[in-house]
Order: sequence, then structure tokens, then C-alpha cells
Amino acid sequence: MIGALVVVVLVALVALAVYGVVLTVLNRPPDVWTKRAAGAVVALLLLQAAIGAVQVFSGTALPETSTFLIYLVVSVCVLPIATQFATAEPTRWGGAVVAVGAIATAVAVWRLQGLWVPGA
Repeated sequence: MIGALVVVVLVALVALAVYGVVLTVLNRPPDVWTKRAAGAVVALLLLQAAIGAVQVFSGTALPETSTFLIYLVVSVCVLPIATQFATAEPTRWGGAVVAVGAIATAVAVWRLQGLWVPGA
């Protein structure tokens, strides 16, 4: 895993969570910018997942490889599902749904970094 990419992903997820909370406080439903921001973060997550999967499948030994791969899949899937759920029926709480999805994804990315102990 690339440490700088993890930091960029975490910062983007926190920014998306703050944006979702701001939308909720302002009593606005998620808009097209919410989808675009979530899409940009998902692109970063896909890049991270591709790099992590390539490293694992090319021979990097991890103590908990299956757990790492499960977190990798979860980190990519949660945010698009939360965004779809938030925008399916636009209400003021859609921003909160996006914020919770971003926070859950940030926890998964943080856990991925903790599981990344090559050669242990």
C-alpha cells in the first residue's frame, strides 16, 4: 500500500463527510455535486484497491490476507451504495447518509492500513 495515497483517500473521505453534514444542516437534499464528489472519492478507492490487490496477488505475504481482501472490497462498495441510497429519494437526510457512508469507508481504509504488515 502507498502511505501517501491512504492519506489522500482519508482526507477526501473526511471532506465528503463534512460536506454531507453541511448539506443536512442546511436542510438540502444531495445534488449532482454530491454524486460527483462521491465519484471522485470512489475513483481514489478503486486506485487504492487495484494497487493493494496487485501487491497481494504478486506475492506480498500478509498475516491476514483474506481479511485484508475483504476490507479492500468493502472499502470500494460502501460509498457507492450509500450515495445511491441517499439520492434515490432526495430528502434533507440524504447528506447524513452520505456522511455516514464516508465515515464507514474511512474506518475500513484505516483498518486496511493497520492490516498492511508485509512479511510479518
